[in-house]
Amino acid sequence: MTERRTRYPGPIAEAKTHAHTLIDQGFAEDAALAAVLDRYPAELFDINLYDYDDEGQVSLRTGARGRLSGEELLEAIKQGRLWVNLRGVETGWPELWAAAMKDFAAIQATYPGMRAVRNAGQLILSSPKARVPYHFDAAGVVLFHLRGRKRLFVYPGDEGHLPERNMEQVVARQTTEELPYTLAFENDAQVMDLEPGRALTWPLYAPHRVENLDRFCVSLSMDFQTWPSRFRNGALFTNAVIRSRGGRPRFTDGMTTPELAARWAASLALKKSGAMKSKIENFERDFEPEVGAADGAGVIGRPS
Repeated sequence: MTERRTRYPGPIAEAKTHAHTLIDQGFAEDAALAAVLDRYPAELFDINLYDYDDEGQVSLRTGARGRLSGEELLEAIKQGRLWVNLRGVETGWPELWAAAMKDFAAIQATYPGMRAVRNAGQLILSSPKARVPYHFDAAGVVLFHLRGRKRLFVYPGDEGHLPERNMEQVVARQTTEELPYTLAFENDAQVMDLEPGRALTWPLYAPHRVENLDRFCVSLSMDFQTWPSRFRNGALFTNAVIRSRGGRPRFTDGMTTPELAARWAASLALKKSGAMKSKIENFERDFEPEVGAADGAGVIGRPS
C-alpha cells in the first residue's frame, strides 16, 4: 500500500504524473499564446516577481498588465524572471478548457472515489529561471504541463509542514498562499521533474514549490473541489473567524464529516455577513512587463 504523505483523507496519497493530450492540439505554440494574451482581460492577470534570501525566505512584487501587445508580452516573459497567471481559463480560453476537462475526466477515473463538483483554471506562463515559493492550494490540483521543464518539490501534509492556523489565514484571505518555510524541509520533499505532455497530481493541500529548469514554461493549473474539500475549507474559514475573536477551535483533522459539514454551513453565513474581510484584494502593483528590462519588469506608465 502507498504510504500517505498527508494527514487529510482523500483519494490522492502522493504526487504522481499522468499523460495528457493538450500539446498535440497546439495550445502551447507562440502564435496561440500571443493571441490569447492580446484578448485576455487585464483584471484576470496576476504578474508576480519573487526574490529569495539565502534561507529561502521570499519577498513578492506584483505587476500590472501594461500596454504591450500579446507578442511583446510573451517576449518579456521569455526574457525575464516573471510568473504570469491568467485566471479564469474556463471563460478566458474555452477551447483549452474543454480539451483539459476531457483529460481531467480520464485522470479522475484513475482515483476511485474522486468526484469533482467544481473546477477552475489558470494558465501559467513563466520565465526560464522563475521560481514559486513554498505554498499550498486550498483545492485539489492537476497541473497540466505543456512547454519547458519544471521541477516540483512536494512536501508532507502534516502539522509541521502545513500548520492549520496558517491554512485558516489563507482560506479566509487574510494572507497569500505562502507558508512558513525552512531549508530543513528539503529533506522531506518528493521531487518530480515535469516534462511537456505530463500532468501532475498531489494530495489535497500538500505544500509544494516550483522551479523552472532554464526554459520558458507553459502550464495549465486546474483546481478542483470535492464535497469533502468544500466542507473542510468551510471549516477552516469558520475556525479562522472563531480564532480572530479569541476562540481556540479544534483542528479540522480531528472533526467528523458531520462536524465539518456544520462548520461549512456556518461559513456560508459568516461570509454573507462579512465576518472576515479579505486583506489581499488589492495589492500595490509596482511594475509592468517590458521587453529588455531587468527581470522583464519595467516602470508603470513608461511612454512606449
